[in-house]
Order: sequence, then structure tokens, then C-alpha cells
Amino acid sequence: MAKFKVVFDSDVCKGCELCRASCPRGIIEMSAGINSKGYSPASVAREGECVGCASCALVCPDGAIEIFRTEDSE
Repeated sequence: MAKFKVVFDSDVCKGCELCRASCPRGIIEMSAGINSKGYSPASVAREGECVGCASCALVCPDGAIEIFRTEDSE
């Protein structure tokens, strides 16, 4: 089964939470810390549960999210 890595550019993320709302697995959370622009960036709480749908990356207005396939063991 394929595994995916979700990479957030925390310096670009403005904490709009669109990615969080769009995630069908509900694995995106907002960071407790703040970035250099004063926003709480998003991150993935349980990366092993990501199905690679890329909904989060598609809705991100700032292009702060990338999805990478990391392993395929079929």
C-alpha cells in the first residue's frame, strides 16, 4: 500500500484552515506555534493515515502544501 508524506511550508501558511476542512481523514491540525508572519501553520497529526488525495494541496490558496509518495509495497 502506498504511503504519503505531506509537506507544509510553514513560513507560507497563513492558517486559513481550508486544508483542515477539506481533509477526508481529518488528520490536519493547526500548530500551537506561530510562523514568522504571526500565523499558526497547519501540520499533519497522523501522517500514516494520509491517503494521498491531495485535497489539502488543491484548496491551499498559497500553495503551501506538497504531497509525496514515499513507499509502495504491493
